[in-house]
Formats: sequence, structure tokens, C-alpha cells
Amino acid sequence: MTISAGDPLPDVELRTMTPDGPGTVRTADALGKGKVVLFAVPGAFTPGCSNVHLPGFVQNSAELRAKGVDTIACVAVNDVFVMDAWGKAHGADDILLLADGNAEFTEAMGLVLDGSRAGLGRRSKRYAAIVQDGVVRSIDVDESGIDLSTCSNILLKL
Repeated sequence: MTISAGDPLPDVELRTMTPDGPGTVRTADALGKGKVVLFAVPGAFTPGCSNVHLPGFVQNSAELRAKGVDTIACVAVNDVFVMDAWGKAHGADDILLLADGNAEFTEAMGLVLDGSRAGLGRRSKRYAAIVQDGVVRSIDVDESGIDLSTCSNILLKL
């Protein structure tokens, strides 16, 4: 079942890069306190994700923070090394990059994208959510293109 407004975020172990190398983090710890903007992309370094989706959040992180956002996080079904390199390539220093390499969080969210026809395997659908203290307050899922899950759309909702 797809997660909806009013539902708690699933608590899953993900990976993120730390100063000491790859580390694990539970979503309850990383995303469960305060106001969080969580967005997901089908894949790091893919055209739409690299040219539109991530850059919008990077460029507007200060505006998100000014609206009370405590954490800006991005999740993708990629490994921690790819997520780290992607973040560095885009200057995403203010964004928590979460690697969902086994798609466990994506499955728990009910937002799996079958990209096997394009040789991508199982990925995450593109979405953006506003989460308050671990509970989804709003979520917008793009079924095609990048419209509902943009940073500009999230800013309108905050």
C-alpha cells in the first residue's frame, strides 16, 4: 500500500556517507524529528534527477530552512558511494543523501518503480513529502515527468 498523508514513515535502515566512510542510519532517527522535506529520485546521475530535481533543492535549501525545515533529505535506490559522488558533483552539502540500495525503504513506502524495461531494475518513484515528527503531512508523487515533486512545489506547501 502506498504511504499517504497521516501515515508514519517506515523505520528502515539506510546508508549514508559519514566522515569515516559509509555508515548506517535508521529513518526514524534521520527523518523522525522536526520538519523534514524528503524527496526521492529514480536514480542519481540520471538526466531529470541531475538536471532538475536535485538542483532545485540545492539552490533553494536556504529558503526551505527559512520556512522552518530542519532536514532536507533525498533517497534513491543507489549505493552509498554513488549517492556521495552525486551529492559532491552538485554541491548538495545541505542535503542528507540516503542510499536505499536494496529498495527496502522504497518498498515500505509503497513507491517502487519498475524500470526493468529501461534496464534500470527496481527504483523509487519520484516524489516529495513534508514530514513532521515522523508523520507524513503531504506527499506528491510524479507518475511521469518532474512536476509535483519539485522544490518550488514544496515551497508553496510550507
